[in-house]
Amino acid sequence: MITFPYAKINLGLNIVARRPDGYHNIETVFYPIPLTDVLEIVPATEVSLTCYGNPVDCPTEKNLVMRAYRLLQERFDLPPVAIYLYKHIPDGAGLGGGSSDAAHALLMLNQMFNLGIAEADLATMAATLGADCAFFIYNRPVLATGIGDVMSPVDVDLKGKALLLVKPPVGVDTRTAYSRVVPAPATMDLSHLMTQPVESWDGLLVNDFEPSVFAALPQLWLIKASLIDAGAQYTAMSGSGSTVFGIFDSDKLAEAAADTFADCATFVLHL
Repeated sequence: MITFPYAKINLGLNIVARRPDGYHNIETVFYPIPLTDVLEIVPATEVSLTCYGNPVDCPTEKNLVMRAYRLLQERFDLPPVAIYLYKHIPDGAGLGGGSSDAAHALLMLNQMFNLGIAEADLATMAATLGADCAFFIYNRPVLATGIGDVMSPVDVDLKGKALLLVKPPVGVDTRTAYSRVVPAPATMDLSHLMTQPVESWDGLLVNDFEPSVFAALPQLWLIKASLIDAGAQYTAMSGSGSTVFGIFDSDKLAEAAADTFADCATFVLHL
């Protein structure tokens, strides 16, 4: 069985409060985008994970895909499988690639072995692997609160828009990024903003990570400024970075903008 785990961007990201358990409560809109890895799982005589594509700097048993398999193996005594993962989504980019891989592994194993786990229960399991893993069980935009695991429907539609992702050759450590943010209640209603035209989001739809991350990595601010100059209707950093994205009205504008970022990985996606 083969599937294509998709990435996400954050539309707004408010760090609302630090929790007693050390995590943070957030408010964000997770929006799925058509940038994918490739995940194949087949029956085998012994359990294995083989990775291709972008280098994966992670021991096999700590890889989120293998952890997803072990989670279900403990509960359902799964037979051994061979897992093949082609990494295309950049790591350390704020795009949720590893979380998506894990969630899709749960979905695939549930289907392959007829485990009968309900979608909501799969999401609960996914949340034990990572704060945003649960989102990837659902292939639709959601308003996420809590640590990113409490989800509700949101009315937002970017169909017909072009998305340019710009990933510079630097990463951002998520834990460090959180340590530099001072939590505060959100000042805008994300659900309401999502119903407004994209071009009205600038200055209202914010990512609380940007001030401290841009201070540490000024090149990210330069990328954002360049996207604005290139005609993006809205631009922001995704998650804790380091990807910066721009939403354009046409593929032509997005492709022209992509040509200006020679030192970065760029992806133009039609939404």
